[in-house]
Amino acid sequence: MECFRIDESGYTGYDLLNTEQPFQGATAIAIEDEEARRLIREHFPTLQASELKYRALARRPANRPRLMALQRDLLNHYKCVTYICDKRFMLLLMFLDYAVEPFYYEREIDFYQDGQNYSLASLLYAVGPTILGDSAFDLLLVSFQRAVKEKSGAALADLVQVARTCHWRELPEALGPLAQFAAPECLQAIATPGVSTDATLVVLQSLISRMEAMADGPYRVEHDQSKALLTYHDFLQRYISHEDVATFRQSEIATISFPLMLQSVKQVDSKTSPAVQLADVIIGAAIEAATSLKEGRTGALDPWNVLGLHADHQLIHMLPSTDFEGQKQFRLGSQAAEVIDYFAENFHKP
Repeated sequence: MECFRIDESGYTGYDLLNTEQPFQGATAIAIEDEEARRLIREHFPTLQASELKYRALARRPANRPRLMALQRDLLNHYKCVTYICDKRFMLLLMFLDYAVEPFYYEREIDFYQDGQNYSLASLLYAVGPTILGDSAFDLLLVSFQRAVKEKSGAALADLVQVARTCHWRELPEALGPLAQFAAPECLQAIATPGVSTDATLVVLQSLISRMEAMADGPYRVEHDQSKALLTYHDFLQRYISHEDVATFRQSEIATISFPLMLQSVKQVDSKTSPAVQLADVIIGAAIEAATSLKEGRTGALDPWNVLGLHADHQLIHMLPSTDFEGQKQFRLGSQAAEVIDYFAENFHKP
């Protein structure tokens, strides 16, 4: 049975405003350990370390051409998919999910139609600090993140008050539900047990959607024993056990269907899995490339060269875009609301 190995990078738990790690992501690669071991020996014949780690290798300039060659080999000859998200943008999407959308849902308005939530999150990302007030906008995100984590009356009241201190009338469709109405349906959504700003589940769902498309038939997954992946191991088991038949369109290029072809999930020690180590190299380089481009600095590898190694279908990114017409076309007819309801009903119960 085909096996995809997964490793992740950039995990900071619920804190999506971590300035040192602005991106989070993961890579899945279909390769057996024996083949992975051969490739590591071929590209790093003198490697002495017990484990291949991107960060450690990239520190030495002599290793960098080898890292590029290894990634080129993997991306050209093996099934690979990498997901990267801007965590600040992800937090804005979550803000719209919980602090805004329930207000519209109660009024029978499809807030997710044709991906308009992505457009609004992108607009907030681009101009929020300018039109709402720089410090007030940052405080709004901090307060929202805290309210989701603590779920206390004090934290929720503080969030409403912060929303009211923003110049919220400049963008009432996003801030009005909290600032004008203190919408109880939104506050209830934020306080719901299990609601979190941890982005790991979003990352894994995106990888699963792509692995389902790449797999030739039933397959299995092995992932590193990182805290991020261990956190949602149980959710993955629920997906595997789900036998209902359902298909949802998520975007122009993404659908997800149940039951999954994914048969099993196993945790492994990356030190004993050369295949997981190769996933670490790909996601490590991709995260560094995205961070370098965002911050306008130079990483160990040229970021454009790294990202250019990936074919379009090998790189999924959740990044803000002010091409609103393009975003609308890309998500035209998406079933985002149905997906959210279905997942909440079938997978996110305590």
